[in-house]
Amino acid sequence: MAVLIRTSDLPAERRLDAWRTVVCDTLGPLDFRIDPDAPLRGEIEAGQLGSVGVGRVRTSTPHSVHRTRGLIRRDGPELYRVVLAMAGSPRLTQDGRSAQLSRGEFAIYDFSRPYELAYDSAVQLAVFSLPRDLLTLPGGAVDALTAVPITAESGTAALAVPLLHRVTADIETYRPDSAARLSTVVTDLISTAVAERAEQVRSLSPDSRQRVLLLKIRAFIEQRLGQADLDPATIADAHHISVRYLHRLFESESTTVAAWIRQRRLERCRAELAAGGTRSVSEIASRWGLPDSAHFSRVFKRAYGMPPAEYRRASAVR
Repeated sequence: MAVLIRTSDLPAERRLDAWRTVVCDTLGPLDFRIDPDAPLRGEIEAGQLGSVGVGRVRTSTPHSVHRTRGLIRRDGPELYRVVLAMAGSPRLTQDGRSAQLSRGEFAIYDFSRPYELAYDSAVQLAVFSLPRDLLTLPGGAVDALTAVPITAESGTAALAVPLLHRVTADIETYRPDSAARLSTVVTDLISTAVAERAEQVRSLSPDSRQRVLLLKIRAFIEQRLGQADLDPATIADAHHISVRYLHRLFESESTTVAAWIRQRRLERCRAELAAGGTRSVSEIASRWGLPDSAHFSRVFKRAYGMPPAEYRRASAVR
């Protein structure tokens, strides 16, 4: 990520104004509050993962940022943000709730409504900015979950938190096409983790429960793409539903279970082929649940317009 400000690079008298400017330029118009006598120390970095903005803040100086109604009237982009505590205990307040996050916990907030993010001591955190339409969440799920801690102890959050850490650390190493695909994985995992948490704190409508179930199933599939024997019966049994109902869920997405699994496997294979590496084409295909080399070559060419080996060569010269 690009370093936007490192206070040690600036004279002490310029740090506060420079920090405030970077915060507002990066995160949007915010009210910045700090003890004027406190020595400001910290660093802010920013990067882009496809359509998802990624920022990292390190600071040892207690202070807070506030999104007020007046600032919202001036500028109100349709964003959700996710704040991940990587060290320390930041506090997020919105909609009458306040979450003191522990290391490895995250929370979601709506940038179009008032909120406060405060640091009482040294913190390191990552902030992910997601356009509203990227989060495929049931109606009302986010409203019920703003400023509610989501832990990595179980469920989809246990997958999401390590990935968010890794993305924050490695964002500069991803090729643009890989970053775009990875941003989809990130938003799907966040959506599912938030939906699961929403299910715990409030009653959802039947349509919303169906959407939550579909998100869980998609996350289940993502975790098991390398299993060549993954089939509708296995998926349905794991979620205590009938195979017929499973097919109905995917019909609502204008696809089938088998087509979704095949698409996700091909996407994983394409990403690995584009990244280079020493694995053979057949090894990559088998790794992602497509052990029949001839079949893999046919479906890959049908999806991407060229055989996998040719796609790898073309990616290497871009």
